[in-house]
Amino acid sequence: MLHAAAVARLTPEGWRGALITGPSGAGKSDLALKLIGRGWRLVSDDYSHVWASGGALWATAPERIAGLIEARGLGIVAMRTRLTARIALVVECVEGAVERFPEPSVAAVAGVETPRLRLDPRHASAIELVAAGLARL
Repeated sequence: MLHAAAVARLTPEGWRGALITGPSGAGKSDLALKLIGRGWRLVSDDYSHVWASGGALWATAPERIAGLIEARGLGIVAMRTRLTARIALVVECVEGAVERFPEPSVAAVAGVETPRLRLDPRHASAIELVAAGLARL
């Protein structure tokens, strides 16, 4: 189990997801809600079960929180979900500026090296950056 949210969207290759990581209060759920507003599906919020299979990284929600997301100011909200998703991108939520032209990086999760995107989820462009990061894989 990993302290992370996961969201997915349908791509030409099938459903592909982003695992959103960062410390408590970093904006993981808020970024997930913004992506869901753009047509993505919730896989899990707050905690994700992750595992490796066939050289790929996968995620699902723990049963007790499946289909639920924390929306600050509203509380816990039910959401349409995707049961599992192949994770193609790890989004690391950071506070403040990130490099303009970073070297490509990966995150090793469950033994699988997955492309990583570092961003401040509070920036208006964050949702477009996640979509672009997933699209270029």
